[in-house]
Amino acid sequence: MKNLDELLRIAAKSTITVLLQGESGAGKEVAARLLHKNSDRCDGPFVAVNCGAIPSQLVESTLEGSQKGAYTGATSAQTGMVRAAEGGTLFLDEIGEMPYSMQSRLLRILQEHTIRPLGSTENIPVNFRLICATNKDLKTEVALGRFREDLFFRLNVFPINIPPLRERSDFDAIARELWEELDESEIRMLKNEQWPGNIRQLKNVIQRYALLKPHGYSLASILDEEFSQPSLKECATPYHLHSAVQRQAGEIAPYANERAHAPKWEIIEKAIECHGGNKSQAAQSLGISRGCLAYQIKKRTIPARCKQIP
Repeated sequence: MKNLDELLRIAAKSTITVLLQGESGAGKEVAARLLHKNSDRCDGPFVAVNCGAIPSQLVESTLEGSQKGAYTGATSAQTGMVRAAEGGTLFLDEIGEMPYSMQSRLLRILQEHTIRPLGSTENIPVNFRLICATNKDLKTEVALGRFREDLFFRLNVFPINIPPLRERSDFDAIARELWEELDESEIRMLKNEQWPGNIRQLKNVIQRYALLKPHGYSLASILDEEFSQPSLKECATPYHLHSAVQRQAGEIAPYANERAHAPKWEIIEKAIECHGGNKSQAAQSLGISRGCLAYQIKKRTIPARCKQIP
């Protein structure tokens, strides 16, 4: 991802506000830490805040801090996340989940470059670099009235899109960085999956494989288990059949644009046969994930086994 690397490198050498956009697990926090590490503020703190996890009643104190006795239970002064990032980087993750009341507080901080701790009457100057991340379309959120338009324009200064893992050209490097002992055939198997959970899901699977491999578990079996249950998104989307399968199974074509959970079993069988039993290639030709295919096979084989039990 040369373009992504270039954008991150350019942004890192400035103090510009960056908005990282991408699917959950695509590596937005990794990119944020990379920006901080390669910036002039690398010696300062990197403070990460999950905006969706802040209780509404603690919005003010979380961002701007509080004085001792400012509210019931405030037995000591609290610094607040903004002051904690002084001289460094404040990373607001899941900015699209930020409560609307908190958005106005953040907007004021960005405009005035000051904070006012809860219970205080004085404004305190602050100096931090802001990086935000979201898996939501903030323009849509603005149109729906869930995100302030003025704040959006404050944040959308230097937007960077983090592609999902399935679109990354550096998949091999990412996988080997997670576990350098992976061989070429294992990398190819990993690349055949769609990885809806992106790098986070890939990391989980590789860690599991590294632990289980010495005990005789294959990567194929782990992938089958990981993707055996299709997501609702996978099952709700239309599938499109590979032309090679269509040529060898004439009756498949009428179902090509049908909106269904999965192809009929007869079509699945023909696709598997056409590709010599290769599940990944068969799934690709059917336009479904390998996990969805494995789930259909599992549904078909379990009843057959039950019938053999006396």
